Amino acid sequence: MQDFRSLAAGELEYIVKHTSNHWRKIFNVYAKLLLDWHQVNNRKNLPESWQKYRDQELFQSHSQEALIFSHFRLNQNTQAINIIAGKTYAANVDLPPLVWLDSYFAINKQHRLIVAPYPDYRQLSNERITYADERVEISTTVVPLHNQSNSGKIHHILIHRVLP
Repeated sequence: MQDFRSLAAGELEYIVKHTSNHWRKIFNVYAKLLLDWHQVNNRKNLPESWQKYRDQELFQSHSQEALIFSHFRLNQNTQAINIIAGKTYAANVDLPPLVWLDSYFAINKQHRLIVAPYPDYRQLSNERITYADERVEISTTVVPLHNQSNSGKIHHILIHRVLP
């Protein structure tokens, strides 16, 4: 697996403040998706709101999540869950065979791969987030990212997307 750099405290806030509103929306959608995902999978000690999840957990070193901007390569870490952000992007990369659950979500359980709508409010709405969290079933074996000891080991989630 590639080495990832987690966000430093306050870095997400800095990115949102000094870039377009587009990034704020993306981070908000990811926070909603991942907080709901962890709640469905009974993770303990979660913040009580998606806003607090975004500010305290999202892409932090203890969160076991990564946002990747490189060309997609299937991760050899079979414990990782890969979320491909956007059907258009997914159509242009070499993916293993997918099972489409509806017109928005596709999965490959063997490779622990999910294709989801692009992370903005119109494409990945609250209703679609709920649908994904309740119906997209991929085994969620708990593993630490980079084999670091971690008191709250959680699901390793890699999110792939292209630059806007």
